[in-house]
Formats: sequence, C-alpha cells, structure tokens
Amino acid sequence: MLALKRVYDKTAPEDGVRFLVERLWPRGIKKTDLRLDDWLKDVAPSAALRRWFSHDPQKWTEFQKRYSAELDSHPEACEQIRSAARHGLVTLVYSSHDTEHNNAVALKEYLSARTGKKRKLNHV
Repeated sequence: MLALKRVYDKTAPEDGVRFLVERLWPRGIKKTDLRLDDWLKDVAPSAALRRWFSHDPQKWTEFQKRYSAELDSHPEACEQIRSAARHGLVTLVYSSHDTEHNNAVALKEYLSARTGKKRKLNHV
C-alpha cells in the first residue's frame, strides 16, 4: 500500500517505509531531522519537467502524462518502491505545499495504475 506525507508533517511509526521522492532536498529541513529510509532522486521528475510544471494546477493533466513517460523510460527507478510496497506500507514523502498537484501524487497514481489497483490517495 502507498501513502503520501509532506516532509513538514510529523513522522509516525504507522508511516512504514519512508521514501523522499524529490530531486532537490526540501528547504528548511536538516538531513538529520528527517526520518527516511531512502532519498529516491531518480524517481522524481526531471529538472526540465519540474520547471515546466512550476506547480501550476492548469498543467496538471499534461504534467502527469509527461511524468509517466519519464517513469516509463526508466522503470528501474520505481523498483525500490514496488519492492517495499509488497511487504507493507510505503509513504512517499514530498515537499510541495499543494497536496493535490505534486509529483508524489502523480507517482502514487502511476504506480497504482501499473499494479492494476486504483487506490484512494492516503495522506497519513
């Protein structure tokens, strides 16, 4: 199962395995202060796609398509998430203030669609 959580939210034991899915380290957070199992930079959108999207909700649908194409071209980038999810809860950690239009939401939807299981977004 996959869940979502902002880096600025309190961690909890119920989070399961926690992966940061951002290319850049979140502002204002010390690396020693954030409990993570890994930082998966390669699963994040490319710098060019991130700049193009610029967190504009009007570009959301096209962002999802472009991001999915990037993920399709590097399927190995998601393998650590898939593997951990087979054994329990995985929380995708992100830094965006927009909880509906960000790469973690798109990544969760992408992974859920590829496993044939559309899941409701869980914000832990």
